[in-house]
Amino acid sequence: MPVKTIQLGQVWREDTTGKDFLVTKLYNEVFTQYAVLRQASSGASTGDTVRVRVKKLDNGMTLPGYTYTQELQDV
Repeated sequence: MPVKTIQLGQVWREDTTGKDFLVTKLYNEVFTQYAVLRQASSGASTGDTVRVRVKKLDNGMTLPGYTYTQELQDV
């Protein structure tokens, strides 16, 4: 499900495991944008981060392998 923009604090669900991840950082490298995700759980502060390349589509942006979990986007 594409969104208009990917923002800090959004929650995305990993398609393979069903675990929720929080967007903690967004950054650009040359022509590519990346999102840094951290698992949204009680042990998240000690957990690893995941770097995911942002995929730009005609109707918005998405994170491959993840589904946006919030139904309404306040952008």
